[in-house]
Amino acid sequence: MTAPVRRPADPAPLLREGDLPPARHYIDGAFIDGAFVDGPFVDGAFPDARHEQFTDIVDPCTEEVIARVPEGGAADVDRAVRAALAAQEQWARVVPSDRSALLHRIADRLAEHKDVLVRLETANAGKPLAVARDDVDGTIDTFRFMAGALRATTSMAAGEYAAGHLSVILREPLGVVGVVTPWNYPLMMAAWKLAPSLAAGNSVVIKPSEQTPLTTLKFAELVGDLLPPGVVNVVTGLGPTVGHRLAEHPDIALVALTGSVGSGRAVARTAADTLKRVHLELGGKAPVVIFEDADLKAAAASLRTAGYWNSGQECGAGCRVLVHAGVADRFVAELVREVGEIVVGDPRAGEEVEMGSLVSKAHYDRVLAHLERAVAKGARAVAGGGALDGPGWFVAPTVLTDVPEGAEIAREEVFGPVVTVETFTDEDEAVRRANDVPFGLAASVWTESARRSHRVAGRLDFGTVWVNAHLTLANEVPWGGFKGSGYGRDLSLYALDDYSRTKHVMHHHGR
Repeated sequence: MTAPVRRPADPAPLLREGDLPPARHYIDGAFIDGAFVDGPFVDGAFPDARHEQFTDIVDPCTEEVIARVPEGGAADVDRAVRAALAAQEQWARVVPSDRSALLHRIADRLAEHKDVLVRLETANAGKPLAVARDDVDGTIDTFRFMAGALRATTSMAAGEYAAGHLSVILREPLGVVGVVTPWNYPLMMAAWKLAPSLAAGNSVVIKPSEQTPLTTLKFAELVGDLLPPGVVNVVTGLGPTVGHRLAEHPDIALVALTGSVGSGRAVARTAADTLKRVHLELGGKAPVVIFEDADLKAAAASLRTAGYWNSGQECGAGCRVLVHAGVADRFVAELVREVGEIVVGDPRAGEEVEMGSLVSKAHYDRVLAHLERAVAKGARAVAGGGALDGPGWFVAPTVLTDVPEGAEIAREEVFGPVVTVETFTDEDEAVRRANDVPFGLAASVWTESARRSHRVAGRLDFGTVWVNAHLTLANEVPWGGFKGSGYGRDLSLYALDDYSRTKHVMHHHGR
């Protein structure tokens, strides 16, 4: 039995006067209106009259419009790229110690305004306060880590590798980086791209998701006075227009996207025409492989977070359990107990709320359609299984059993609060089935055998493999996937490599 959505007794608004950022593009150090759009003379309007379109920004827990943000176009991107190009040369010459100090100041400024960022992220994305707070903390730490990392980069030692010639290896900025971020972690995913880009000496044009742009715009408002004009630019709008122009623009050196597989394919295809570099962090379908000797209580408790954090709208979520048949019933009982205790609600109902709503009506409908098809094909909901009463786009935390091998629900990314359970009988079968998905972002192995944990982790085709844990991240270690999950690495020193280029300078010193 799923508890109803917890609602606030006194629904005070999350946002206060002055919390919302300017609802405009941020280009060359200022918030500006969108470009004029040329068009035919229509209804008495001249061709250069503004035909600006706007997107309603909705609180997904209440379905109320909280802001309207412009839908930019190619002209807005072009203006932002010109500003970034103009700022790039001087920014690239800033020495590492000064660039590091600036990133630390950005982190300090974000920390000073943590409360408003948490409330904006909660209102825009439907997150519980604890989840939004974790996102903002992660954002701050990302800038702090990159501020230190940029002062400790390493490369091949200078040396005489050819007689009479001294070789020196340089790490250089790429130039202008185009960034496209998703709606599930709006501020933190922006930081994962912005911090290493700036640390490496690049200027940036970023397009936040049209559904969740508020904290990215607030970031620009909060730190704009710290950065030289043009180093960071924000253009709001839709993927097929703003995102496409970033991917095709000849003056952008790299385009970095976190998003769906379809979006990644579109960006890579478009970027190929100008041979620009592409950095893609795409979807996932993380298997959780539980062997017969695993600590079942610990695995179930871990999945309470790893499977349902951010309402399951998480590319590394532990959403596909493969459990040894001999312990499956015991594990499912433990998991159902944990899931039954999850408090679902409007974030304004208090700190006890663990899970909020899905981000939009369209995504809510998509998740429910996945559940309906899965049940129609034989899966059984032993927890949740459907929508919760509105307002808001709430789906009950769900556990599906009796899921056959190869089922759609176990292979496609649902991106909602849904965990499927399948069984296996031996290690080879577990590994084969874990790898039998088009994604390769993350996985976990649960066993008390150190030998088995090393062996199985080595055989799993995923960029991150946890042992007796799931969804634990740190800025010091890389994040990224294989196969359909894309390429490139966020976080860690590896991200600095992705956002810079290697130059070899050889000096002939012979007489």
